[in-house]
Amino acid sequence: MLCHPPSYPWAWCLRKTLYQDKAAMPVQLMKIIKGQSETPLPSHLQKENLQHLKEGCDHTNKYVQGVVTLSYPLTKLRDGTDFFKIVLQDSDNLFSQINSINVLIYGKMAEDCAKIIRRGETFIVAGFKVIKLPTVREDGRHGCHLEVSEEAGSAIYIYTTPGTTAASETASVSVAPKYVYTPLNHLKDGTIVNLYGIVKFFKPPYVSKGTDYCSVVTLVDPSNVKLTCTLFNGNLDSLPKIYKVGDIVRFHRIKIREYNGQMQGITSAGFASLTFDGTVGAPVVPRTSSKVYTFMDEEQKTIEELRIWAASNISISGPAARLSGVQPMLFFDLTCQLVGKAKVDGSSFLLKVWDGTKCPYPTWKVPVEAKDLEGEKVLLHQLRNLAVDILVYDNHVQLAESLKIGSFLRIYSIHTKQASADNEDVSHIEFHLHGGTCYGRGIGVLPECNPDVKELKAFLESVDLADSQNMENTCSMDLDSTFGNVTDLELDLQRCQQLSVTVLTDHQDLSNTELKTITNSTAPQQYRIRAKLRTYKPQKLHQSVKLHCSKCNSLQEVPYGDDFDFILHGSANTAPNPELHNTSWYESVTWTTQDQKQREIAIHFVKHDEMLQHPEDTLLMIEGGTLKEIWKLTKRFKCVIPVRSTEDDLELLDLSAPFLLQGNVKYYGCKQCSTPKPIKNLSSIAAEQQPSWEPTEVAQVLGIELLQYVFIMKFTLVDETGALNAYLFDYEKFFQIPASEILTNSFLQQKMQMTMNTLCPPGRKLGDLPWLECFIRSYNVRDATKNQVYYQIFDTTVAEDVV
Repeated sequence: MLCHPPSYPWAWCLRKTLYQDKAAMPVQLMKIIKGQSETPLPSHLQKENLQHLKEGCDHTNKYVQGVVTLSYPLTKLRDGTDFFKIVLQDSDNLFSQINSINVLIYGKMAEDCAKIIRRGETFIVAGFKVIKLPTVREDGRHGCHLEVSEEAGSAIYIYTTPGTTAASETASVSVAPKYVYTPLNHLKDGTIVNLYGIVKFFKPPYVSKGTDYCSVVTLVDPSNVKLTCTLFNGNLDSLPKIYKVGDIVRFHRIKIREYNGQMQGITSAGFASLTFDGTVGAPVVPRTSSKVYTFMDEEQKTIEELRIWAASNISISGPAARLSGVQPMLFFDLTCQLVGKAKVDGSSFLLKVWDGTKCPYPTWKVPVEAKDLEGEKVLLHQLRNLAVDILVYDNHVQLAESLKIGSFLRIYSIHTKQASADNEDVSHIEFHLHGGTCYGRGIGVLPECNPDVKELKAFLESVDLADSQNMENTCSMDLDSTFGNVTDLELDLQRCQQLSVTVLTDHQDLSNTELKTITNSTAPQQYRIRAKLRTYKPQKLHQSVKLHCSKCNSLQEVPYGDDFDFILHGSANTAPNPELHNTSWYESVTWTTQDQKQREIAIHFVKHDEMLQHPEDTLLMIEGGTLKEIWKLTKRFKCVIPVRSTEDDLELLDLSAPFLLQGNVKYYGCKQCSTPKPIKNLSSIAAEQQPSWEPTEVAQVLGIELLQYVFIMKFTLVDETGALNAYLFDYEKFFQIPASEILTNSFLQQKMQMTMNTLCPPGRKLGDLPWLECFIRSYNVRDATKNQVYYQIFDTTVAEDVV
């Protein structure tokens, strides 16, 4: 039996395709005998009146019927697509103001219809698209037209009589498409082909940098050639429904292109896919969201042959791990049911899942408010000893938010990690789905007809929840010794292969140059290289973050928090000046602390149009506050500026302190290049229609030359011909991490460390290191005695899979 969503509109057509016809025809002749159709239309279809057709409405289960009153010659569009146009008249409403409509037919359907259709014949179309015309028609035709194509899943039925000519009958037989499938070792650049392949690696669909979803799949076939396909579609359901390595896919109309000597597949117009379970002996049932597709008898034989070949030639992963079998410091796939979810913060999301078994280690419970947790409260309480919390990050958050409670999931490449709270002596396991798509990280939703889901559901129904509630969340194993055997770094190294770990963002016309040639050439020049990262400095990555002045080109260390605190304590000795309170552009609040020092604190809230704004839009200035108090304010208000009183105006503190705080970021000014201006200059921003309070704008009106956070690192790059040292000078492009946030965000610090562990895995031999492709430029630095050539990395970023 086919597996379809409950509301699947084309179930009848698919059953007919697979089990009755050798090849379902998108264009079919249907004979009229004694006034009745010899073959009835699909039962789910309902007739739609022409006057009810509107752009944007759901016409999924509708069909339009009429008489062909006019047809135009078959033509080709500029891209070579066949095009055929007819005028369809509603014979049931001849006297209606609108009784005809244009039907535009594209592709193979256009060619077939041009052979068959005659004036006066009854024409029925389903699976059409309604497109509104740009101008109002005055000829009695509809203000929209219908677009029809095989790629869109359209179906056409033409009623004819037994007296139809033999030529028409012959034409109808040729309508069924006959597809040719290309082996992977016969692919050519620039072609659009149909192919079969076995999944060797895949990434579940994820949101790309645009608006589309993206999926990456690597295929092999008996020719022992590998093809990596990058597939995009705005509709998640239109991407291949791949659940595991070893699945078999059929791709129609995939475009082949050559890049770096390797063939790649990308989606093209009309791309369609079917996916089959690759297990020998499993039912040959396709997974697809297409409304209409063909599947010939001989293709079932192809599936069986590929299954047999894969069983002995592909390392197909076994069943996903159970929670009862997880170990510390492990990456694993989990098939489970979602029982709860909650938003944690902007970059992470909580999923509560269970698989009927109990994790043998104490597990982390992510702290969230009860009101924020979505799920059945009674069930969550019953499963408190069986469900685990999985924290998902970054690009997985959007999909996680859309998941329905009760759905069955396969979560790929979950990371179990050792952790312990400050107030706990016992370590526990945390479950993380890190950002990015490296190693196939992602979340897949499994349909209830999936064999693994059927097995899991049967097991979950057998679990005695009363027994699980009596379990103690303890473990007899020595956790410290277990965690001590494997490190995060070792796990990363085990999974790190010869990756293409960097992406070139420009200058694709440059060819690779050997390092020996570069070191023997004069500067300045630009090069593209392929090398390995032997070493890098500093090894303590937080030391790579510096402050840079673009005006004087100076670099300085980021001040410690203690320095800022010392400056704040010094400024607290100056009491706020009451005469500077409550001006036309800010409103002031003052109070005295209740501690021994009884400090006076003044906060000045900048107004807009003489009104106080929402906290998230407000800039405020504070006098007499401590570092702890200022950080509390930054969590609620958009910007905070530390100031002190003079006789005439408020002024900034010493530029050794940050002049502005926003979120977790402290913004500093260059002492050498800044010429501080009066604080009252901020009133010009407050008077703008929509004050943005961006640090660059604030710095400009206050006469501050803004220092920018940068990564400064030295890479020792090597290839077969030599070595050179290249400097990385980057704000956020290379690591795809803002340098301004790295010092205050532990997750970003971990992300950066994992990135460097991939680019330069410690303990690996030189031959085992991954290759980096990057651009470097050479430049001269002269001093009084000599000229020195240096090299800098530019226009290169770490691949999304790595970060």
